[in-house]
Amino acid sequence: MPDQIYVIGHVNPDTDSIASAMGYAWLLRERDGVNTVAARAGALNAQTSWVLKTLSLDAPFLLTDASPRFESVMRRLDTLRPDSQLGAAWTLASKTGGIAPIVNEDGKPYGLINGMSLFKYFTDTLGPRPGDTTVREMMSAPCRDAADTNIQKFNANAHIRDSLNKILRDEHDDYWVVDEHGVYVGIASQREVLNPPRLKIILVDHNEPRQAIAALEEAELLEILDHHRLGNPYTHQPIRFTVDTVGSTSTLVTELTAEAGFSMPPPLAGTLLAGLLADTLILTSPTTTPRDKTAAERLSRWAFVGGSPLKGETLDTYGKAVLSAGAGLSNREPKDVVSTDIKPFEGGGYKFAVAQAEVTDIMQLTDHLEPLQGALNDLRDKRGLDFAMLLVTDVVRSTSRLLITSKAPSILDDLPYPPLADGTREAKGVVSRKKQLLPAILGLLEK
Repeated sequence: MPDQIYVIGHVNPDTDSIASAMGYAWLLRERDGVNTVAARAGALNAQTSWVLKTLSLDAPFLLTDASPRFESVMRRLDTLRPDSQLGAAWTLASKTGGIAPIVNEDGKPYGLINGMSLFKYFTDTLGPRPGDTTVREMMSAPCRDAADTNIQKFNANAHIRDSLNKILRDEHDDYWVVDEHGVYVGIASQREVLNPPRLKIILVDHNEPRQAIAALEEAELLEILDHHRLGNPYTHQPIRFTVDTVGSTSTLVTELTAEAGFSMPPPLAGTLLAGLLADTLILTSPTTTPRDKTAAERLSRWAFVGGSPLKGETLDTYGKAVLSAGAGLSNREPKDVVSTDIKPFEGGGYKFAVAQAEVTDIMQLTDHLEPLQGALNDLRDKRGLDFAMLLVTDVVRSTSRLLITSKAPSILDDLPYPPLADGTREAKGVVSRKKQLLPAILGLLEK
């Protein structure tokens, strides 16, 4: 739909990313009356899945890239069978702007009847001096006789950009759009294909292009709502840009909701509260601000009510349940541990990524260290990074251990985290990738 706006968080979404997308999409619909849809740029992690299941909410729409697809420019015109009379095609074409799609009984395209195909058919069949009676007779001929069967077909879900060269070389003005089974779903004109509508996007919980949905440059970026460091993308026109120093984007959405005089439905409030508590480790992280605490109190007032799945909960009990849902290494593949909550960065000429995994007992890392180290090295190689890190955080004791890929830049030896005998580094008191670990890394790389 041309007026639809997608509100979406970063790739490898965490609970705050999903919650803020859902909450902000809701607020924009309620406050401004705009057609917003909450979206996600990747798979849900275990914690977010638990939250949504607990609150009986559906996951946001999966949108992996912003590149226009053929379905965005197609029109689902009426169709005729190959054995229909040509006169019926003439009537249909008069309604559709000169096109009559001819489709087989199995739903797959047969051919198009348009002005050019009709002219060719009449010329080839009737000769230069057709009589009136002959023309009337020809209008009773089957559509298959006049249909152009050399029309290109494109999958509705395919990216337009991948077929532009083929389209530019083609002499036809219209194309079939089909589903994954080759069944007709619509017609796309060359004019529309060469000038497709851009997806309208609002980014939440990130502003760096490397962390954003793929092909963001092909979309129309309307707004950014975030709480991370700046690394914002290029835009063609001014946009609303809000980056504030709070512990979660869910906090910002909650504040905007309160400023508008609204209160969120209990399940949605519970989702935002989960995002806030997860990002701030139940309001104990160094990223936590008084505004986060105020937002948490407000969300708990909206969420912990009669009839809600969270009735009877407290910030502490609900927060511990949220953190426990996403913690642990035993039930996850090493490749998933190092790639589920990961963010790419650049600094000092290096490309790197930092993943984070939460546990309730840091000692369990010992049993999984070797496979995690191998998975981290594999991730570095597959993504073409200079190095990668995994911060394993004990959410109970508020401390972490740091794993770094082999052959990392020697400058990282100066990180303020002492090496341990098992090859990891002890990061006492470090729980925030954004506020504690990343500044230390960038401080060394950018010297």
